[in-house]
Amino acid sequence: MFLVVLVLAGALAVPLLGGRLSALADVDVRQGWALFAALALQAASLYLPELPRGARVGLGVVSYPVAAVFVVANRHLPGVPLAALGAALNLLAIVANRGIMPASPSALAAAGLPLTVPGYRNSTAVADPRLWFLGDVFAIPASWPFSNVFSIGDVLLALGVLWGLHRLCGSRLAALPRARRPPPPPPPSASGRP
Repeated sequence: MFLVVLVLAGALAVPLLGGRLSALADVDVRQGWALFAALALQAASLYLPELPRGARVGLGVVSYPVAAVFVVANRHLPGVPLAALGAALNLLAIVANRGIMPASPSALAAAGLPLTVPGYRNSTAVADPRLWFLGDVFAIPASWPFSNVFSIGDVLLALGVLWGLHRLCGSRLAALPRARRPPPPPPPSASGRP
């Protein structure tokens, strides 16, 4: 949830930093259906009631290759490669831990989240996590709004989306510095001498 809030806050900052959100209408987005399908698969894996654990894990994992169709088609857009790296790191941690994103017990405690919850959780503490450092090892403290745990993959994903958003909208935050050019030579004098 905090990623959604972060991206929305980033979008609201675009006009404050001199960008135009309307510029997004001019972006040539390809295979957009794949992104929406991947998000729908993720939502189904989390929120469909009475879905067996194996089906939840399967839907969550399958959402990544579906999203990859979008990524490959739009790799030319700013921020997409960085966001894709973040998603790939998340997928690596999830697959290594049999469909669960391993969460650090200390990060869960800092966020005020329980260590164990009955039923399926896509991110939770696991015994002997593999690639634990790619898991949800960071926390937004319980005293803050939207407290939660997150991974380095989540950070890269959010930075990629925010960078791309600000770059595409022409925000000063993502403005590329212009190359310095040498000053033009002075015009020849009227006498014809240099």
